[in-house]
Amino acid sequence: MSVPIEVTSADPTDAKVLSQIIADAFLDLPPSRWLIADQSARRTVFPDYFRIYVEAALADSIVHTTPDRAAVAIWLPSGTAEPASTAAPHADDQDDYLAKLTAVTQPWTDRFLTFDTAIESRHPAGPPHHHLAFLAVRPDLQGLGIGSALLLAHHQFLDDQVRLPAYLEASAPRSRQFYLRHGYVDLGPPNHLPDGGPPMFPMWRDPGKGA
Repeated sequence: MSVPIEVTSADPTDAKVLSQIIADAFLDLPPSRWLIADQSARRTVFPDYFRIYVEAALADSIVHTTPDRAAVAIWLPSGTAEPASTAAPHADDQDDYLAKLTAVTQPWTDRFLTFDTAIESRHPAGPPHHHLAFLAVRPDLQGLGIGSALLLAHHQFLDDQVRLPAYLEASAPRSRQFYLRHGYVDLGPPNHLPDGGPPMFPMWRDPGKGA
């Protein structure tokens, strides 16, 4: 009999380890290779890059993890009285975001800003929903149901307590298939990144549609 996977809320002391999990899990995804072609450079840049987002989410959004900090899910409420979901954290302080982004992504900052713009261009303006900004599992623990457990925990909240839909951008065909199994559907055609970049897959889940 399998042991249920516990899901818990993260706290600010988890920022470094959770940022590293996202960096490791996303290292070789097609959009990551589009952002920075060289893997060793991605390995250097990504932990600090994702920490910008993790710290922002820990301050005002929803960050779930497991007791052993093996995975992370970041949910950003959008279109509600809660903090808005945007491509760049703290959209009300773009200068602060740009300064942080520039500090950790030079000389690729323009590429990262182009990525932000491309993603935000397809983000639905409404109705109110929760945006799954990141779902990442430590690479050596993938395939064990941890990511599904994190999804299920928040889906239950969305379904049973607030009756809100969810939105995400799947980063590869394989992850798109994963989300299809969890009740998401395609929200329009794929979103191809500029300059011949790979597709992202905007997806939507109405409350009560699958686990």
